[in-house]
Amino acid sequence: MNRFCLLRRAAIGRGILLLLLGGMAPVWGQKENPVVKTVGKEVGGKTIFLNPEFLLFPAEAKKGSKLPVLIYLHGAGGVGNDLGKIRGQARRVVSGIRKFRKGPCLVVAPQCLRVTPAGRGTWTPEDLDVFLEHVKATLPVDEKRIYLTGNSMGGYGCWVWGGHRPEHFAAIAPVVGGIGRGGPKAVTEDLAKWAANLARVPVYAFAGARDRVVPAERSERMIAAIRKVGGKLARLRVYPDEGHGAGRIVFSTTEMYDWMFSQKRD
Repeated sequence: MNRFCLLRRAAIGRGILLLLLGGMAPVWGQKENPVVKTVGKEVGGKTIFLNPEFLLFPAEAKKGSKLPVLIYLHGAGGVGNDLGKIRGQARRVVSGIRKFRKGPCLVVAPQCLRVTPAGRGTWTPEDLDVFLEHVKATLPVDEKRIYLTGNSMGGYGCWVWGGHRPEHFAAIAPVVGGIGRGGPKAVTEDLAKWAANLARVPVYAFAGARDRVVPAERSERMIAAIRKVGGKLARLRVYPDEGHGAGRIVFSTTEMYDWMFSQKRD
């Protein structure tokens, strides 16, 4: 086969690939860049520690259809009132959804304020409940497919929110998350209560065995407590060679996404 024929065949192959990708794009519809949304003064006045603004990574779907929503809770490095501080963290999740073709899915990322009249900001179920009600009221959310994940401080947010309001979620995936409000190594006095509530929802926790910020033992303890009270849907993955940065593996490989998007609340 001469050089001209080889080049012609390669060009045809590229054309077919582009045609196929172009044909899939409208169905795929997962947006990589976020838009800034606000809950408004009335709703924002009901929260204590949340920035009224949040990030939304939109997705296209058929007219009138509902979409799953994944809520991403940022780590301590994202606290404040500058949404640029959490954009990169949240985009990792969106990139995974696109890479492993789990969309279309709405992704929302609230932000926890650093300083408030009530003290330093933290994730609380009360604030997050208000946020979720706004999301459901303003976006086409499939309430049977509400997913929750977060990294570090955001992993703690997953534990505390899921531990109080398991009925919201189809699945929860805390990543290197603490289990106490007092800091990365604190342990809540309500651990048994959280465990009893989390026994009702699929949970997959991820941790790094070499984590010196939030010991993997915190995730191990939480999963053990859930299983002790009959939680058969609780799973744990500890990466033996990873530290507090284990999220880079969790959010860039298919395992968490395959598990999470296979869940649906009854």
